[in-house]
Amino acid sequence: MPKAYVVVTEAIKDPAGMAEYAKAAMGSMAEGGARLLAADRSPEVLEGEWHGSQTVVLEFDSVEAAKAWYASEAYSKAIPLRQAAADSNVAIIAGL
Repeated sequence: MPKAYVVVTEAIKDPAGMAEYAKAAMGSMAEGGARLLAADRSPEVLEGEWHGSQTVVLEFDSVEAAKAWYASEAYSKAIPLRQAAADSNVAIIAGL
């Protein structure tokens, strides 16, 4: 079964609010089997326009595991914190 990756781009409006989100999200990530692969506050854009000031990449064992984490009760509590503190894009990318 191929791995899955969750890519999040965030235009942070409230750094203190994002800190609260990070606390809540980290606990859910541990429960959901996520591995933090990258978090970059200034990604180098090679082409086009990139959304936000921070990009995060998480790895999961499968697309199903990524979806289960996103829909989990623990992460569901963190989502409103992120949405209040940043304009975000979130996508699940299936591995090869």
